[in-house]
Amino acid sequence: MNQFLFRFSLVFLALAAIANPKIIAADRPPNIVFFLVDDLGWSDVGCFGSSFYDTPNIDRLAEEGVKFTNAYAACHVCSPTRASILTGKYPATLNLTDWLNGRGNTPFQVLLNAEKAMSLDHDETTLAEVLKGLGYETALFGKWHLGRNTNPTEHGFDVHAPYSVNSNLGRKGFLNPKKIPGLDGGEYVTDRLAELAADYIEEKKDKPFLLYMSHFSVHDPIQGRPDLVEKYKKKLASLPQQNGPDFILEGNPDSPTYPSRAELDELIKLPEYRDTYKSYPNDLIKVKQRQDNVEFAGMVESVDQSLGTLLAKLKELGLEENTIIFFMSDNGGMSIMNGTPKFETTKDKIDKRASSSNLPLRGAKGWLYEGGIRVPMIVKWPKKGKKGIVCDEPIISVDFYPTILEMVGAENKIKDIDGKSFTRLVRGKEMERGPIYWHFPHYSNHGMQSPGGAIRDGDYKLLEYFENGTVQFFNLKNDLGEQNDLSKIEVQKTKELTAKLHQWRKDVDAQMMKPNPDYDPAKDLWSGRK
Repeated sequence: MNQFLFRFSLVFLALAAIANPKIIAADRPPNIVFFLVDDLGWSDVGCFGSSFYDTPNIDRLAEEGVKFTNAYAACHVCSPTRASILTGKYPATLNLTDWLNGRGNTPFQVLLNAEKAMSLDHDETTLAEVLKGLGYETALFGKWHLGRNTNPTEHGFDVHAPYSVNSNLGRKGFLNPKKIPGLDGGEYVTDRLAELAADYIEEKKDKPFLLYMSHFSVHDPIQGRPDLVEKYKKKLASLPQQNGPDFILEGNPDSPTYPSRAELDELIKLPEYRDTYKSYPNDLIKVKQRQDNVEFAGMVESVDQSLGTLLAKLKELGLEENTIIFFMSDNGGMSIMNGTPKFETTKDKIDKRASSSNLPLRGAKGWLYEGGIRVPMIVKWPKKGKKGIVCDEPIISVDFYPTILEMVGAENKIKDIDGKSFTRLVRGKEMERGPIYWHFPHYSNHGMQSPGGAIRDGDYKLLEYFENGTVQFFNLKNDLGEQNDLSKIEVQKTKELTAKLHQWRKDVDAQMMKPNPDYDPAKDLWSGRK
């Protein structure tokens, strides 16, 4: 549909609605609800494998749409993924490759963090700007985190709440929405955002709208709604003791002292590892292995309830069959307490640092293993998309931009992006997405891993670390947990994917790291020299 016809149809429908208030929503362009959760792990949802967290609304959405089991965030931390959703471009293309504002360089780093953009560039045309140009109402409720010197209303959104909070809730927490300008009420932030978003749907029910529901949950501070925390305390107490360890040790594959899995399992039995919670010498860190955090469980269920609030409002207003819904997370779950050399906490504070377990995936937020980048994702496209099917084709967050524009009939607006539309997959048809890429030229706050990049091509995934050039190569079809490095076995395939990754970095002009002139080996826990 060209832009003239699209605009003409909007005018015609508006006039018809005035003459006939009962005009059905299906006669106008589809609404878009993009439901984004912060730090929700791949297995933190019932329909993706959790048996502890109750997520009936998310599970029902999967039954009514398409569940994507190989969906990825464009980065293992939030800001780059959020930029990729709104622009259809890789973080490396945007040069927005780390969370904002990020952290500075320190003497324990062998390499300097690459220079990065400190906000989403105003020259980028966002999804909200394109849809607004097509007559859509646009709103963002919740987290922005794309620069302190810019805000959503400068990038195509008509409405943003809470307008006083640019990134995380910080000291305000989830229990004080009345103190946050733009929320100004309620008892729990997640509930209040859903209430405001439902009011927005009511207000805009007669116009096509983009509702970007961008939750602060389930990011820390880990604060569940009190009634739900009590529910999960009782639930946990009623369950049999879980098998397996509470934590395991993980090392850095790029370190000269990288221990084997057997060695790590022996080390954690020693009191200096077993009874402490900190960053350890030789790049070691503890990773949570159980879903038993009752505060976090309360956060997950409140997010699920907020989705239920929006779904109920859409149904009440007769908009359910003309609203396309996207559900995903901005990166993997936070299963690692921290990733800086001086980090240390106590046993009673662990649940504020390590929220959940990403098993059967390896790693977590801040890592290029699957636990850091693979996320739960569901798409419901009424009347045109399939219902209740599972799609295993790999896709990534840059793909939302062209997919949404194709769904609303604005394919002619798709220009100069990295994403590829996956509408065929939502329709239940076959499609090969092709290779997908990651680039993180920074030191993460989560886990003691070297900076690096990755490529997934079919069933194969290669990780490359930047300090010492170490590579790991996995067949995800046979090894979802990334335990069997095949780089020394499938040598030719490893070389092939390495070459593709390097060529892609050249194609997008990815910024690389330089040696740190202030590097102090005595303060370096990454290299294993201490």
